[in-house]
Amino acid sequence: MDKLIIGIDLCDAYTQAAVAGRDETWVIPTVICRKKTDGGWYVGEEAYKYTLMGEGVIVDKLLSLAVKDGTATISSVKYQGAELLRMYMERILAMIRAEYPGVPVAQLVISLENMEMKLMDCLMGCADALGISRDLVHIASHTECFVYYVLSQKRDVWGGQVGMFSLSDEALRYYELKVVQGPRQMTAWAEHEDLEEGFSLNVLDSPSGARMADQILCACGERLLQKKLYSSIFLTGKGFGRTDWAPEFMKQVCHRRRVFAEPSLFARGAALKAGDYLEERSSYPFVCLCEGKLRSTVAMEVMKRDSRIQIALASAGESWYEARSVLEVILDGQEEIELIITSPQNPKQKRLVRIPLEGFPKRPPKTTRVRIAVGFLDERTMVVKIVDRGFGELFPKTDAEIRQEVRV
Repeated sequence: MDKLIIGIDLCDAYTQAAVAGRDETWVIPTVICRKKTDGGWYVGEEAYKYTLMGEGVIVDKLLSLAVKDGTATISSVKYQGAELLRMYMERILAMIRAEYPGVPVAQLVISLENMEMKLMDCLMGCADALGISRDLVHIASHTECFVYYVLSQKRDVWGGQVGMFSLSDEALRYYELKVVQGPRQMTAWAEHEDLEEGFSLNVLDSPSGARMADQILCACGERLLQKKLYSSIFLTGKGFGRTDWAPEFMKQVCHRRRVFAEPSLFARGAALKAGDYLEERSSYPFVCLCEGKLRSTVAMEVMKRDSRIQIALASAGESWYEARSVLEVILDGQEEIELIITSPQNPKQKRLVRIPLEGFPKRPPKTTRVRIAVGFLDERTMVVKIVDRGFGELFPKTDAEIRQEVRV
């Protein structure tokens, strides 16, 4: 192997890691411990071992700690949550690299259950600290990794509707995927629902608890799966590491349906997405509309060489976290910037957003250049920043600037 293509599913309870071309995956508790005797840091089962021996102080829920700007005090030293998460990620990657000495990381995709900007910024900071270029690191939602994993299978697996149950200590979730063939390209629509019926996996340790959990899943299956035609059903998460504890639920989902159990699906989907970044032509020629992706295209109409054209500032299916663009235009008497927002669901239906250039200097037509920068706070909130750039020495630039949030 000459390059490492890694997918990591990072959650508060467990972390799963997959490497493209490798059958086995790593499953590691998301905990870190500092050993009292040598001051060394250990993660996963080793962290539990030293803590139980009284030789270490353990910290768990590392993602939540980082998001809340929390701290943990170990041996009278206060550590920031972001610092502990960085050290944890450093040791996870070191564990993977130890299996492939000298092989560089070509792409890394981190899969998250919830796409929170603070956490994503923290993880990109981890990449900097670990010496991995940000160009090689991407963050994807569980929903997107579900899409990549399913669409890597044969077409008859995803030709119709696909459902999936994810069972972990954090949550019980249901996912649904539908691929629609449009006139120009395929669109993969995927969404998830957090189910209130979630339960701790500890209940599976007793026969009575397992029976209760089986009944809960059967009730969810009856509500979600009835009167729908599925190409396949997937089961993932630590709870489905084995399925013998849920005989009635398995009987229900397997009735006239193909069922696949893959406990490490999100990590494997992340590795598939990572590998696709290295291809000259994507193996997944579709627009993915799901959590973490933009649902609409944002464009501007401009004149170029006497022709009126539309320039996309952000496209449906892009990662909102990575979607950034900058455009400079010369105004021809306009007193506002007009954005055109369209959705793949209704491409003919357009929504116009006008941003008045209040506070900008009055100049003759074609003597004002403005810089338009676009970024996103989440998949529904776009930030537009418009800055006066003047027009050479004749009309120097000013401090005029507008920042506006737009719902897309």
